[in-house]
Amino acid sequence: MSRFVANVDGGARGNPGLAGWGVVLQSPEGAVIAELKGALAYATNNVAEYHGLLAALSWGVDHGATELHVRSDSLLLVHQMNGVYKVKNEGLKPLRGRALLLAAKIGRVTYEHVPRERNAHADKLANQAMDEAARQTDNQITP
Repeated sequence: MSRFVANVDGGARGNPGLAGWGVVLQSPEGAVIAELKGALAYATNNVAEYHGLLAALSWGVDHGATELHVRSDSLLLVHQMNGVYKVKNEGLKPLRGRALLLAAKIGRVTYEHVPRERNAHADKLANQAMDEAARQTDNQITP
């Protein structure tokens, strides 16, 4: 059995605006196994949160995870994935659908809402992704 813990986060500057996500994957004992991050040219905070989740789930599938415990400071994401909240936003519905398909490939995926301060590492990665994307954009615009 391959068990992992993933802290996921996403954010957008301007909401919507330049966005990014970050993921920290750990062993059940807390050892960091992988750090992932990525930027989105234009998205909302919630879309960025889902992209972080999708990255964590994809990593889990690719690395043979049979259990994944996902921690997020997004109450919306956690409640939507747990089925507590309905997904009303049309832009989030396909993202949740993909997440459910990936979660099914893993087997057991659980979701936990954590306070922002317990998600600082994933938040830092999301901000790094946004910073890197902003620098690339600045470099492309500068003559």
